[in-house]
Amino acid sequence: MITKYSISINKKIIPKSRINEVNFQDLGFGKYFADHMYVAKYKNGEWISAEIMPFGEISVNPAMSALHYGQTIFEGMKAYRNIHGNIQLFRPLNNWKRMNVSAERLAMPPVPEEIFMGGLIELLKIDEQWVPSGKGESLYIRPFYIASDTFVGMRPSSEYLFIIFNCPVSAYYANPVKVKLEKNFIRATPGGVGYVKMGGNYARSMLATELAKSEGYDNVIWVDSHEYKYVEECGTMNIFFVIDNILITPPTSGTILEGITRDSVIKLAEDLGYQVQVRKLSKEEILESYQQGRLQECFGTGTAASISPIVTIGYDQNIKIQLEEPSKWNIVPKLQRELDGIRISTIKDRFNWIFPIS
Repeated sequence: MITKYSISINKKIIPKSRINEVNFQDLGFGKYFADHMYVAKYKNGEWISAEIMPFGEISVNPAMSALHYGQTIFEGMKAYRNIHGNIQLFRPLNNWKRMNVSAERLAMPPVPEEIFMGGLIELLKIDEQWVPSGKGESLYIRPFYIASDTFVGMRPSSEYLFIIFNCPVSAYYANPVKVKLEKNFIRATPGGVGYVKMGGNYARSMLATELAKSEGYDNVIWVDSHEYKYVEECGTMNIFFVIDNILITPPTSGTILEGITRDSVIKLAEDLGYQVQVRKLSKEEILESYQQGRLQECFGTGTAASISPIVTIGYDQNIKIQLEEPSKWNIVPKLQRELDGIRISTIKDRFNWIFPIS
C-alpha cells in the first residue's frame, strides 16, 4: 500500500528537531507544530512540484486570490501510536475524498490521491517522533488547499497550494460540553456550502459561538434555515441524541458536514446492537423527551472532538436541559472505548479503518 503512493518529493530536513521545546504534560490543542510541512503546487493545469520543508512561514502576495475570494478548504485528521508503538491513520482516504467534494464545490481542481497520501505518508515518516503515546493523545493533521493566484478579479484561481502540517495534541474538549441552541444566527442554507469544509463556514459561526461562550457555554447547536426548528450540528461537531436507547442524528442533507467520525459512530453503534435513526429531530422533540425523562445521553462527534459528551443544552433564557454525569451513561462510554480501542489496536479493526504507516 505504501508503494502505491510513492511520489517524487524534494526534502529539506532540519538539522535538529524542535521536539524538546514541547511540554508533553500540557499539550492542549494546536499549540505546538511538528518540525516539517508538506507543500505541493498546482499551476496551469498540472501539479508541478512537491516538497517537504521545515515548518514555518510561507510568502503571501497581498493579491493572493484566497485572501479575497475565499477559495480555501481544509481537512482534519489524526495519526495514532498503537500499543506496539507503530504509527497509524484512521480512515485517511475518506478525508481525501471529502476534500475533493469541497474542492468541486469551490471550483478548485481535485487533489490527486497520490499527492494527498504520498506527501502525508512521507511527512509522517520524517516526523514520526512527534506522534505522542499518552492516553487520549494523537498527532492532529491539517491538510489545507488554497488559491494562490496573484490576481484581483472574480474567477477561479489558476494556481493553488496544497499544504499539510501537524500538531501533537490532547483532547479538544477536556470536560463534558455545554452547548446553546442558536436562535439568532444561521450557519447554512440549502444549495449553499454547509457540507463543505471551508474557512468561510467557520468564520460565519464565530460571533454566535463567542456570544454563547460569554454565557458560559462551549459552543452552539445550529438549526435549519427554513423553519428554525430542526437541529443540524454543533460548531465543531456533528451531534447525536440518545432517546429511549435509540441513537438519533440529523441527516447530512447538504447543510451538514459529512463527518467521518459521525459515520464511524453510526457503524459502531449498529455493530454493537444499538438502533440508530438518521432523521430530522426538532428542538421541541428534544425538550419534550427531556421533560418526560426519555432523553438519556447527548454527544458530539468529530476528528478533533472525537466523541464528546454534551451535558448541558441551553434551550432558551428560561429553560436549560441538564443531563446526568457521563460516568452514569451506558452507550457513550461503550462507543468511546470501542473507537479508541480500534485507533490504537487494543480492539480488532473489523471495519478496515486503520491505515498503517510504520
